[in-house]
Amino acid sequence: MADTVREIERKYEAGDGAGRTAAALLPDLTGAAPVAAVTDRGTAELDAVYYDTADRRLAAAGITLRRRTGGTDAGWHLKLPVAPGVRDEIRAPLGAGVPRALAALVRSRSRDAPLAPLVRIASRREIHHLLDDAGTLLAEACADTVTATSLTGGGGTAGWTEVEIELADGADPALFDALEPHLRKAGLRPSKAPGKLARALAETGTPQPPRPPARPLPRTATAGEHILAFLREQVEAVAALDPAARRGTEDGVHRMRVAIRRLRSAFRTYGKVLDRRVTDPLGEELKWLAGELGADRDREVVAERLHAHLDELPRTLVRGPVRARLRIRDSRSRIESRRRLITVLDGERYLSLLDSLDALLADPPLRTAASRAAGPVLAKAVLRDYARLAARVEHALATAAPGPGRDVALHDARKAAKRTRYAAEAAVPGLGKAAKRFAQQMKTVQSLLGDHQDSIMVRGALRTIAAQADGAGESTFTFGLLYGREEQRADGAERELPGVWQKVSDQRWREGLAI
Repeated sequence: MADTVREIERKYEAGDGAGRTAAALLPDLTGAAPVAAVTDRGTAELDAVYYDTADRRLAAAGITLRRRTGGTDAGWHLKLPVAPGVRDEIRAPLGAGVPRALAALVRSRSRDAPLAPLVRIASRREIHHLLDDAGTLLAEACADTVTATSLTGGGGTAGWTEVEIELADGADPALFDALEPHLRKAGLRPSKAPGKLARALAETGTPQPPRPPARPLPRTATAGEHILAFLREQVEAVAALDPAARRGTEDGVHRMRVAIRRLRSAFRTYGKVLDRRVTDPLGEELKWLAGELGADRDREVVAERLHAHLDELPRTLVRGPVRARLRIRDSRSRIESRRRLITVLDGERYLSLLDSLDALLADPPLRTAASRAAGPVLAKAVLRDYARLAARVEHALATAAPGPGRDVALHDARKAAKRTRYAAEAAVPGLGKAAKRFAQQMKTVQSLLGDHQDSIMVRGALRTIAAQADGAGESTFTFGLLYGREEQRADGAERELPGVWQKVSDQRWREGLAI
């Protein structure tokens, strides 16, 4: 797999707009605390060809894919946005075509559209290293003379100069604030374009990618406008988190599943806004996708809880090769779940679902309530979900006998709490603080019931592991101990639920939604 580098940088241009040579742009930053010295690292000639779909889907998502020669990191570079000024750069060796590993990471954007050359950007880069008083590299400061050429036909060429400051690994981002006054004094200002590609597209006359609708919505926005805005955010989150899920980054799969569940919940909750005859089939596909991704997430939950519980035990209570068996199990299940996840994300069914979600947003099946004032429509939908949750919690509390029946009732209540929370979150822009507080209360219930459900899942895993250990002639004492602790944790959640529910179900949390 390709190498990954976290890139944290800022770009600057001449504030007065006047054309200056790159050498004249970059001031001497020696003495700009904590910079103790600046060393000249010479000049590099960089030549990069940027790839995208014909309708600029990668550029619209803030993603860049390029093949660059020259410098110390020649090769294919895929840059995925993480936060403003922060990107993950994934590198692959030079080759004639787009590497398959990188193409897969943008498949949620490109779908079946080919990736073709878009713009060529050549840069003459003057490189300087900023060092602290111990000689440690803080950042690389570069002055670039740039020439951009459109490769799509009908476009032109453009040239400019700019300064780029990129932090070294582990450097404090506060360095940017320390350098800013010196750069501004030299006539530099933060670049208006987020990167070279965006500026190249604008200045060569290359058609720009479509812009998403502006946020936040005006106060006069209808119920339909609010729900569609929420759906756009979740559809975008699914596509944006696809690379993280493929790469196995922390919480990537979990956050993707949350976005999927929010979409499905919104379809069901806001059936008065969107026609369920259209959204129900999509909801079923979303349910399938969440289930397929669930294996990897369940593996993460089981591994985290078992290792955490094991770390809490005294060494005298850890008998037999417990840690080794858990590591072997986690390794095997990781390989299996990752293989399954990639198969799903590379499959036509998943890509078809993404296309269908885009089509829904492009031509939403709005009902009459969609054109009404947002407040009453959203509040009524949230309170309707709350009533369903209340009925399920009361049923679970009334199921006194422990066992599978009560476990199922608590799990049903958990799913209702999750749906009610997501409904309230979708309504926050339209209902304000009352909906936000309500969502937080629903999250409290969801988390408590989620901990109970996770305990059931972990106990099931422990029974399997203990049986395997017993078959191998190993001690199962520690696994039994962990099982008992999980039982106690579940019992604690059940005892805590009545008090939590009493507090959450207090009328005051609903009064703010009674519009």
